[in-house]
Amino acid sequence: MSLNSKNHSQIYTAALVGTGRIGFSLGFDKKREQPASHTMALLGNKRIKLIAAADTDAEHLAEWEHFVKGTKTFSSSSEMYNTIPTPDIITVAVNEDSHMEECLAAIAAKPRLIILEKPVALNSAQALEISRAAEKAGVPVMVNHERRFAEDYKKAKAYIKEIGKLQTVRGELYSGLRIYGKEYEKDGSYSLLHDGTHLVDIISWLLEEKLSEPVVTGIYKDDKNEVRNFSAHFKTDSCAVVTISMSGRSRFFSFGLDILGTEGRICLGNGYAKFYKRKESKLYSGFYSLSRDKSLHLPKKTGYFSNMIKNAVDFLDGTSNLQSPLSAAIEDLKVLEEIKAAFI
Repeated sequence: MSLNSKNHSQIYTAALVGTGRIGFSLGFDKKREQPASHTMALLGNKRIKLIAAADTDAEHLAEWEHFVKGTKTFSSSSEMYNTIPTPDIITVAVNEDSHMEECLAAIAAKPRLIILEKPVALNSAQALEISRAAEKAGVPVMVNHERRFAEDYKKAKAYIKEIGKLQTVRGELYSGLRIYGKEYEKDGSYSLLHDGTHLVDIISWLLEEKLSEPVVTGIYKDDKNEVRNFSAHFKTDSCAVVTISMSGRSRFFSFGLDILGTEGRICLGNGYAKFYKRKESKLYSGFYSLSRDKSLHLPKKTGYFSNMIKNAVDFLDGTSNLQSPLSAAIEDLKVLEEIKAAFI
């Protein structure tokens, strides 16, 4: 799409497939930064008119219909596509095992843009099928890798040039969910896919490089033969040591990155963002230490969801490219499959 700088005021219509947690109910979580669901983010953009939703769960759909007045609801996406005029945007926010089916159906409806929840699909083969269908139909697909749109991560990407040559990049994710078990491939309910896609994607985005050929170490399996720990090591052109570590036996959830350069450091994750620069040490004569860079001012809200929707509108206006394209998300899946191969 060619970009231009014209001002636009067109209202774009949108429809939602999936009114569950990420589709709707997380928008009521008082502890989360809002908007935290597709529904709330779409409603929060003045350039978008949300006109319909579909869900096979009647209870979820009824709750959504009660909250979003003046819209139409359907018990299936096929019924919705056969009833209403094709909206400009179709958001697919269903469970992972339904991503391919629902995204292919959305592509066949030929909207101007599809917003697809991460991960793209259960595996890269399914993701490539989505990609081929989208290309054939001429329908662009954006994947909701939310950290690409967050102000703290965007600040970190700009700050990387301030910390000298990169020495190490470490990404860590800790939770209580299994990392991998073969029986869970059918529905995607394992952390390597569900959460690992975020970890791989944000590192690739920050470094502007693809990750590949991981050396996987520290594999720990429980008594059910489910993987609960691992570390994967990569070498990129910009950094000699890139490590991703995940645990599925922690009694807490934590997502974080530590980026160390020759002149500074960036530490960021869920709920924090800290930037450090090399300065003359206050502790030792003749030495330099890292000192918190207080010149940076981060907004109180990261805007991770609202910025994603804004990018969708800007794309339809012709003033921006998609910041989280389908092609990048497919590469993320391939990296996860390379890691998974070490488990089997």
